[in-house]
Amino acid sequence: MKLFECQDCGQLLFFENTRCERCGRLLGYLSDRAELSALEATGDNTWRALAAPGDLFRFCANSNYDACNWLVPANSGHAFCAACRLNRTIPDLHVADNLLLWQRMEAAKHRLVYALLRLGLPLVSRHDDAEKGLVFDFLSDSGTAFQEGPQVITGHAEGQITINLAEADDVERERHRREMAETYRTILGHFRHEIGHHYWERLVSGGVWHDSFRELFGDERRDYGTALEAHYTGGPPADWREHFASSYASAHPWEDFAETWAHYLHMVDTLETAAAFGLEVDAKAGRLSPLKMKIDFDPYRHGDFDALTAAWLPLTSAVNSLNHSMGQPDLYPFVLAPEVMGKLRFVHGLVHQATT
Repeated sequence: MKLFECQDCGQLLFFENTRCERCGRLLGYLSDRAELSALEATGDNTWRALAAPGDLFRFCANSNYDACNWLVPANSGHAFCAACRLNRTIPDLHVADNLLLWQRMEAAKHRLVYALLRLGLPLVSRHDDAEKGLVFDFLSDSGTAFQEGPQVITGHAEGQITINLAEADDVERERHRREMAETYRTILGHFRHEIGHHYWERLVSGGVWHDSFRELFGDERRDYGTALEAHYTGGPPADWREHFASSYASAHPWEDFAETWAHYLHMVDTLETAAAFGLEVDAKAGRLSPLKMKIDFDPYRHGDFDALTAAWLPLTSAVNSLNHSMGQPDLYPFVLAPEVMGKLRFVHGLVHQATT
């Protein structure tokens, strides 16, 4: 994620900021420019963005719920921004706690959409393309946050991504993480994983990359239901770390691709954040394998996968060590084996081919 700067006073700004703490100006995000802009009121609920003088904007309708700070062109026929137009179902906001949980969901989803737009990937709402469009449904179990009853299953099906609202509750999400013996479980991680299924359908299935996919990930024609049942009853193979990014990735080639896709998004976005802060790594010990990195490129646009990994491995080693100094577990609790690196290279090539 980039860092931003107030065009009026020069204050450092972050992606979710809605007001500059120094000059007091309202802020809005311009998704087509990847820019957070200070605003100037013009009347009739429209605003002039200092980052795009000459154009008028209004806030996405979901700003009324403090769920979005993105802008829409004033002459647009859409009430919602590019990220919120992807929604089909949101929770019942009359139910206690649902608003807060949905706001957390939207914060993660907007970070996801930021990354997809930065990569230049095809991103179309199902409202605009009924066949290939994407849509999100945010649902809660039995109409309330955690009431006993039918459970909402987080997943993807032909462009429809369903997220259980309970995943936005820290306690509930941690309970699921422990029950499923996962080392990592976050809202943003869910979004990055599920969108991987969508892009498998858009970029791999039936295309020129399909045969190469099967060589690396396996034949997705294996029965999916049977594979998941075997995974949940018998667990992953003993040597899964040598072949997969996570234990769940071993369940089926579709899940392997989605997990690898999520890790690729973890990598490029974290590297962009590190670059925005000017972070460098130069370990003061270890002459045989020194940990050094400096990011002098745009991770979202850089075509050299080796440059990404050369920066990624020292960075994750450093941030994991920082976490340990605070008594916290690894920030990035994964070891990427050579075979996994090959799969990440595949995703990198797929993304850059799709955007060029």
